[in-house]
Amino acid sequence: MKYRVHKLDIKLAREPDRLENFLNNLKGEVIAIIPDVKTLFLCYGAKVSFVLVVEKLKK
Repeated sequence: MKYRVHKLDIKLAREPDRLENFLNNLKGEVIAIIPDVKTLFLCYGAKVSFVLVVEKLKK
């Protein structure tokens, strides 16, 4: 089986529809969505800088 990893630079708070549109346009099956979470100054919150999407491709 083949897999493809996509890196999607996104601001989830401002662009929630962008992730939805990206996922709906994939040809294969989504195996995992992995966010890169950065802690903000003095742990008062967190920010997602990008998302990795693992896609399982058809044969």
